[in-house]
This record gives sequence, structure tokens and C-alpha cells, in this order.
Amino acid sequence: MTGVLWRCFTYLRPYWQITAGSYLSVILINAIAIYSPLLISQIIDRGVRDGDNLFLHQAVLGLLALTLVKGVFTFWQGRWTEVASQNVAYDLRNEIQSKLTSLSFAYHDRSQAGDLLSRAMQDVERIRFLTGRAVLRIVEGSLLFVSTIAVLLWMNPRLGLLASIALPLLVYQSLRFGRRYRPLSLKIQQQLGALTSYVEQNLRGARVVKAFAQEEAELRRFAVANEKWFDLSNQAARLESINVPLMQLIANIGSVLVIYYGGMLVIRDQVTLGELVAFTTYLAQLVRPVRLLGNIVPAVAMAASAAERIFEILDAPAEVQDHPGSVPLGPVQGRVRFEDVSFSYGRSHNALRNIDFEAEPGQVIALLGPTGSGKSTIINLIPRFYEPTGGRILIDGIDTRTVTINSLRSQIGIVLQETTLFAATVAENIAFGRPNATQAEIEDAAQAAQAHDFIMEMPRGYRTRVGERGSTLSGGQKQRLAIARALLTDPRILILDDATSSVDTETEKLIQAALEKLMQGRTTFVIAHRLSTLHLANLILVLEKGRIAARGDHATLMRASRLYADIYEHQMRPQERAQVLEADRASKSRGGAR
Repeated sequence: MTGVLWRCFTYLRPYWQITAGSYLSVILINAIAIYSPLLISQIIDRGVRDGDNLFLHQAVLGLLALTLVKGVFTFWQGRWTEVASQNVAYDLRNEIQSKLTSLSFAYHDRSQAGDLLSRAMQDVERIRFLTGRAVLRIVEGSLLFVSTIAVLLWMNPRLGLLASIALPLLVYQSLRFGRRYRPLSLKIQQQLGALTSYVEQNLRGARVVKAFAQEEAELRRFAVANEKWFDLSNQAARLESINVPLMQLIANIGSVLVIYYGGMLVIRDQVTLGELVAFTTYLAQLVRPVRLLGNIVPAVAMAASAAERIFEILDAPAEVQDHPGSVPLGPVQGRVRFEDVSFSYGRSHNALRNIDFEAEPGQVIALLGPTGSGKSTIINLIPRFYEPTGGRILIDGIDTRTVTINSLRSQIGIVLQETTLFAATVAENIAFGRPNATQAEIEDAAQAAQAHDFIMEMPRGYRTRVGERGSTLSGGQKQRLAIARALLTDPRILILDDATSSVDTETEKLIQAALEKLMQGRTTFVIAHRLSTLHLANLILVLEKGRIAARGDHATLMRASRLYADIYEHQMRPQERAQVLEADRASKSRGGAR
């Protein structure tokens, strides 16, 4: 725990000046708090009891001045502390965002978005409180406690010892509470992350939930997770409700003993009334650090748990990263070669085995096969979303692991199977890969992707904002925008993962016509789900259980591959019949019109 907390405080290093200022202010505030009861004692004994009016007036003015000075430094101490801790939160969130962006697909495959969101927001907020007011209050309370005990022992050793009798019990109870509370707080935060994931998934899948009438089932699942969080929070509240009054009780036992014994000493004229008032004032000051300790210890325990969760992200190794000595990849022709490539998502799941093929510049490579055969894995390996577990991938004869990731991906245009758009304007979504693109270049890319016409029908054209994840657009519209986004980068290698799966036949024809021109001089990989894709392909790779079962053009594969013929018969032949029927209907419609 100590190491984790110390690492949190290293984030204060750039702001050491204002941090030092806040802690110096605490020292001055404590000095005033320690001196004030002594001054009150003199006011009572000398000013009131002895009737020294001049001293009484001067001492009261002095006490007022000390109060004003204390107020000024309390203001600056609070301001400086907040500025420093807010900067820590700012830096941490930037670091988390940078880390999450750099981590490979494999990490995100294992993680839940809601849990990561909980860490980036709520856990960082706990670190902010820790590096700000929490530790400052601990330092302030400790200084006040120790200095108060020291003054009490100096004023009257017997009364001072009596007041200190509860100190060991307070320390023991604080440590005992911290040991029990910290693991519980970690469980609370983990369950809160799970709850956030439930909410995020239900918001993202709201249409699916409603389509299958699963609202009640989802509510029940959420209620189970929520109840678990509630039970854990109740346990934490029960611990706190016992700890705080127990610590105050321990502290107040000492106060009662001091008041009783001190009163006896005043009666015997062994202690002045002013000294007893000062003593009771100091005892009241002792209660405040105890109360602070009882409130802050849980916050520190929760912050330590939060820090563990945050540093788990920051320390996660990037499974795909630039290797030492990596160099930028210069302009390429687009020759792609897989040499004995294997890949495994885990020890028991071999997605690819001994894949060998070569794609020449300008060729269209179609990937065909049943679900889980390895098609998506192949296209994910080309831009190094994942690292091969065996073999190597070459572009123009250069191993992709020897070049920088950014330079590699800048020459690859990708349209993923699940189209992702951002809550921004249409133009900003198209220009995502080239933020400095001109409006003319954006429109050219949209026209090539057959998206310009429907964009111009929108209320504000290219300045129309699309909903989160493009929810205001149809599937075909989203895919055409994604194609335009890929084409704007003018890549030498195109990857189209089922790029026309969500468009109607007429739109597909328009997109295919544009792609035929755009594919010239580019190496294109297409996951084939439509007949038109096979007709464009120079080479078709038929995959089965992570291996290349057959390769060749359509005519060759129909003769030589039973697997290809089966896939064609079940997936492609119905499309062919549908196209014939559609052509017949169109012909009859034209005949009737004449």
C-alpha cells in the first residue's frame, strides 16, 4: 500500500511550489492554533482576574489579528491544494487516455468499457482527493495532535499524561480499521466498475434489448449486480459507523479525566482557571484530529484501491508496439506476403496456422470461408492490430515488425465490419484519418464512395452532426461514410471487411463501380460475402479452421474445391438468382412503360 500511495504523490512533483506553499500554510495555521489557547489563558488570568484593562484590550486585538491571519492562510492553503490536486487528476486522465489508445486490440478484447470508464473517472477522482485535501488533513491533524500533546505536557506533565492516555488506543484502532476497510473498498470499486459496464452495455444495445423484449431480464440482471454493490457499501458504512464514534469515545475518555482532575487542581490552587480553560481548549482541539483521522482513513483506503486499479492500466504492457530500432515505412507499392504465419488468441485457440500467400500490387484478394475460419484475423494482422505468434508478414519485402506502427497504418485504408462513427459532423467523420483535408477532398472521397448525394440531402449537408456511433444514419449510409473515410487517406493497401454487407443491390453496384476505379494500383483485401466481390478478385483464398484450404480464381475453385463449391452454392447462388429475377422485373417494367 505504501508504494502505491507514494507513486500517487509523485504526480505532485511538477507542482511542488504550490504544494509546498499549502503545507507551509498548514504549519503556520497550526502554530496559531497552538498559541491561541495560551493567549486566552493570559487574558483570563491577567486581564480578567487581575483587572489589567490595557493588557486585556491588547490581547483581544492580538487574538483577533491572529484569527484574521489564520483565515487568510486557510484560504490560500485550500486554493493551492485544490489547484495541485486538480492538476494531478488532469495529468492522470491524460496518461490513462494515452495508455488506452496505445494498448493493442488484445487488451481491449479482455476489458470491459464500463470498468475502464469507471477507473478513468471515479478512481481518478479518489486520487485527486488523496493528493489534495486527504493527506493535507492527515498532516494537519497529526501536527495539531502532536504539538497539542507537547504543549499539554509542558504546561502540566500530570494533566498532559492523563490527556495522552488514549493515544495508543487511537493509533491501534485507526490501523485496525484501515486493514479491514481497504480490501472491502477495492471490492466496492470493482463492483462499481461492473455496474458501469452493465449501464454502458444496455445503452449501447438498447435497440437489441427492446427488439427481443428483454427489458425485464436486463433489469433483473442489473438488480443482482446493484444489490451486490449495495451489500458491500453497507458493510463499509457499518464499519465506518462503528469506527468514528468509537474513536471519539476513546478521545473523550481522556477529556473527562482531565476536566475532573484539572477541576480538583483549580480548587486546590495548584492550577489557575486560565490554565484549565487553555487545557480544555487544547483537549477540544485534540478531538478534531481524531475526527479527521476517522473520516480520512476510509478515503485513503479507497484511494489506495483506486490507485491499484489505475496503475494496473498504466502498467499494462502493449502487446503490439514499436520494437527498438523500428524505422518509418516509406511509400510502398503494396506487395503483401504472408510467410508461414500463425496466430493464437489464447493457448487453446489457434486462429491461423501456417498461412502462406503473396498479393501483388493492384491485386484484389478475396477471403472466403465459414465463420471462425480466420478471415478477420488475417486482415487484422496486416496493420498489426495483433502480432503473429509465428511466421512474418512482409510489405514490399519489409517485415512489418521492423517499421513504426504509425507509418505502417498510414498506408492502409480500413473499413471494419462494425462501422464506427463519432458524434461529430459528417465532414469530421470522413476526415478522421486526415484532419487537415480540404472540403473539396472530403467531397471527392464521398462521391467516390457514393455518399455525396445522401449527404447533400441532410439538413446541413457536410456540417450535419450524426448521432453517437452514427445512430441517425442507416447501415448503408454508415458504411459509405466509412469507405469515404478510408479512401480519403489515399492508401496503397485497402482492407474491406464486409464493406458492402449493409447496402441494397443498387447501392452496392454504385459502390463497386467506384471501388473498381479506386482499386487500380492498390492491393485490396476483401472479406467476401457477395457474388460481386468474387468477380472482382484476382485471387480467392478459401479458409477453413485457420488454414488455406484452397486458392485460385472462381473458375478454378469451382472445379478443384468442394468447400468453395459448397459455399458458393449456399451463399452466392441465391444472390445470383435474385439478381436474375431483379433484372427480369426491371426488363418487364421497362417493357410495360413503353
